[in-house]
Amino acid sequence: MWKVVIHRPGGYDRLRLESCRAPEPGRGEARVEVEAIGVNYADCVVRMGLYASAREYVGWPITPGFELAGRVTALGPPGAEPSALSLGDRVIGVVRFGAYATEVAVPCSQLFPLPAELSLEEAAAFPAVHLTAYYALHLATRVQAGQRVLVHSAAGGVGGALCQLAARAGARVVGIVGGAHKLAAASALGAERVIDKRAGELVAAARAAAPEGYDLVLDANGASTLRASYELLRPSGTLVVYGFHSMLPRRGGRPSYLKLAWDYLRTPRFNPLELTQRNRSIAAFNLSYLFDRGELLRQAMDELLAWRRAGELRPPRLTRFPLEQVAQAQRELESGATTGKLVLIP
Repeated sequence: MWKVVIHRPGGYDRLRLESCRAPEPGRGEARVEVEAIGVNYADCVVRMGLYASAREYVGWPITPGFELAGRVTALGPPGAEPSALSLGDRVIGVVRFGAYATEVAVPCSQLFPLPAELSLEEAAAFPAVHLTAYYALHLATRVQAGQRVLVHSAAGGVGGALCQLAARAGARVVGIVGGAHKLAAASALGAERVIDKRAGELVAAARAAAPEGYDLVLDANGASTLRASYELLRPSGTLVVYGFHSMLPRRGGRPSYLKLAWDYLRTPRFNPLELTQRNRSIAAFNLSYLFDRGELLRQAMDELLAWRRAGELRPPRLTRFPLEQVAQAQRELESGATTGKLVLIP
């Protein structure tokens, strides 16, 4: 088998495709022959050595990747929980790192039957962004019909999923995108109004779209927009933080530690007294620390796949790369020019 291995942090040259023995599934695990792999910005952060849970749970060397789709080729001894998987089943898999490979051993509890409505490539691009959006809107907060919701990076993978899930709940969605070529994509995903942040003053445009403020603002940018996002909340509103992407490079693949330090210093610190007096809340999360909450994963995936089967969620636009072009895939994703999701094809 082949897998992408990163031996130490750095740029795109750290992504090495290496040959190794196929994994033997352990108790309660299945081996999956991987046919498609979802690419996420978190994978790039892992490569740079800045993803905290990657350091804590794996260290170096590491194989990145959180999501995959493929076929069950072997089953380990039964685990504590019974599994309905059989050899040859087509499945969607969710893993805490390790998906950039041609074969992966995955706990059966983290594998889900492939819906007939999804191709393998669409399936591989489905879990990470939709689980993130689901957690943000249905567990970290409770999105409701009629609420005003502001979504940053609304044409991207997570941003597009947030737009769809919020619109599905009956919320009124305003999306922010990073270029005119992304306006139509965000609109198609459920945003009633889309703001091109390169076309003018972002905060003024966001205020004009919702003069009374927003019930939810969903922001993965970090220092560049967090303070503005907080100020756009209405009383009882919640800012949801799930990343710090603007602190990281758009080109070159290597972080600037001087910029990281500066952005860290200018990241807003929120005073609990002020939060109380202004009736505002902040919620933050990282799903890679929640793999021990299997019940949450099962609940979220069951609902998300049911909504997909019912036609209530549309798959993202896909851009495909062969596995051996993994460096190019990450370069494109970091550029900020892509829409939808990128997938690797072994």
